[in-house]
Amino acid sequence: MDRLSLIGLIIGIFAIVGGQVLEGGSVRSLLQVTAFLIVIGGTTGAVLLQSTFSNFVGGLRMLRWVVMPPTANLDQLVKTMVNWSNTARRGGLLALETPLMSEKDPFIKRALQMLVDGTEPEAIRHTMELEISAYEEKHRASAKIWESAGGYAPTIGIIGAVMGLIHVMENLTDPSKLGAGIAVAFVATIYGVGSANLIFLPISNKLKHVIATEANRREMVVEGLVAIAHGENPRIIESKLRGFLV
Repeated sequence: MDRLSLIGLIIGIFAIVGGQVLEGGSVRSLLQVTAFLIVIGGTTGAVLLQSTFSNFVGGLRMLRWVVMPPTANLDQLVKTMVNWSNTARRGGLLALETPLMSEKDPFIKRALQMLVDGTEPEAIRHTMELEISAYEEKHRASAKIWESAGGYAPTIGIIGAVMGLIHVMENLTDPSKLGAGIAVAFVATIYGVGSANLIFLPISNKLKHVIATEANRREMVVEGLVAIAHGENPRIIESKLRGFLV
């Protein structure tokens, strides 16, 4: 679990709410259902309008990566691939059928299957790099819904503020209704700017980092298996793969 993400979110919200309290304001004044509906509803509608169904659903599913990103022990993966290299040098590529049968990672399993089948090294590299590119393109498109939400939310917040001011202007003769309208106006702006900069944009950037990390892991796998296919020395393979850990 990535506790740093949760800590960052808590600190950000606490700083805003704490600042409101220190200034003598009420936390209740920040809780405006109308402003919330305008900002979150409007932002969601705008994101849906620009997104495909698969990208939108994919972006929601990826949300769990913010606190529970895919874990991969790269150091252990290097050791595993060096062991495979030693196995291939002693018994040939067919000796890798045993680790192939027990491999759980679909990407590694497909690449290892190509290696065992005797596929040319460059064909392995080309095929798996195409898969990596497709992986990055698909997941970045899904993660982009959060970046888009971060762009729309402040503007929708301004719309909420204008709507609140319109409500105020319509009730200038009734002072009892002015406070509610002004509250919606300013709180909608806070919701728009706050959600964009504390939630949506940070989520987008975190997901991009997770995607890049996973792509790097897959590139390391491809580099290692291609080196095994070329019959390179295990020590050279280990040195090459550890370059991905820097």
